[in-house]
Parts: sequence; structure tokens; C-alpha cells
Amino acid sequence: MPELIFPGPEGRLEGRYHPQPKPDAPIAIVLHPHPQYGGTMNNRVVYNLHYAFHRMGFTVMRFNFRGVGRSQGEFDQGIGELSDAASALDYLQAMNPNSKHCWVAGFSFGAWIGMQLLMRRPEITGFVSVSPPANMYDFSFLAPCPSSGLIINGTADRVAPPKDTNALVAKLREQKGITITHEEIDGADHFFRDDEAHMKPMIDTVQAYVRKRLTETTR
Repeated sequence: MPELIFPGPEGRLEGRYHPQPKPDAPIAIVLHPHPQYGGTMNNRVVYNLHYAFHRMGFTVMRFNFRGVGRSQGEFDQGIGELSDAASALDYLQAMNPNSKHCWVAGFSFGAWIGMQLLMRRPEITGFVSVSPPANMYDFSFLAPCPSSGLIINGTADRVAPPKDTNALVAKLREQKGITITHEEIDGADHFFRDDEAHMKPMIDTVQAYVRKRLTETTR
């Protein structure tokens, strides 16, 4: 059953859940953009990331932060949303106790929340941050960043300008023991609006990166 209601810190949270037949399949959680700017779990980038992970053999979950859709509560400036993400990951792990790999993916505001979740959860083996808003939010909590991951953005992003993303990547790359992969999609805006020219290459890049990482970790 893909539709899901599960307990969050402020009441019920609404999600979509797609399991794999294999009980030890890797798990992934996908986090949506800013709730006050129309961000929901059905955002195109989030939806496409969700199904990309499922195609790669992951049991995947995406959900609405508090106050969005059928999720209870109200917007909490990122603090409560981080707690929501932790609850969602708890739920996903409880449903999949034999999973050996855990990934977090987030888009825009969701990328910021996802990176914070990394700091709390050492079991996360990899991350994908799409269009992280490094101009709006402080990412200095990533000291040190606990796992390797992919940061991907468009060269024509006006919401989260590439120069700020580049500065974030440069800072993270100074850290030892992790590898930050950075890819830019030429001509893409913040939302990868053009399906063929921008969305598909972004999703293809994410899949290539995650597949490569999965073969490395199981070697």
C-alpha cells in the first residue's frame, strides 16, 4: 500500500511508501521543498527522485512535513521539520530492520533538512542534495560532514545561485575522509522545469552516482 499515515512529533504525518520484495533492500527517504512556498511530497523533483531510488532497488518513502497536505501541525522554521524527518526515518527503519544501506535525498529546503539529518544519524550511508539553498540557510553545521554524497544544481538557478553552492562544495571538500561529488546541469533552473533538457539529465546523474556507490560499498 503506497499511501501511508504514520506518527510524527506533532501528530500524524502523511507519506507515500514503496517497498521492495527483498527484505534487505537499501532504504531511502526523500524530503520536499519549503512548505510555505508550495513545497509538498508531490513536487516534481521529489516525485522523480522517489521513483529513481525505487528503480534502483531501494525501498523508498517520501512524506509531507507538518502542516502540509494531511500532515498535522504547522510550519516550524526547519526545527520541527527536522524532527519530522527523523520520525519518518525511524518508521522506515522499523519497517525494514534488515536493510544495510540508508540514504537521504532532499530538494531545496529538503536538502537543508536532509543534511541536518545526516549529522544526527550516523547510519546514513549516502546523501543526494538537489539545489541546496546555501544562500538562504547556514550549512556550517556540517563540521565534519559525516558521509559522502552528491550535490547537484542547475547553472541557471536564481533561487539558490550556483556561486553559493560552489562555495558550500569547496568548504565540504576541505574535509578529510569523505568525498563530495558535485554535478551541475547546464541551463537548468532551481526546479529543473524542462523535463528532457534538465529533469532527465539530473535524475540520470543521480542514478549513475547512487549505482556506483552501491557497488563500491558492497564490494
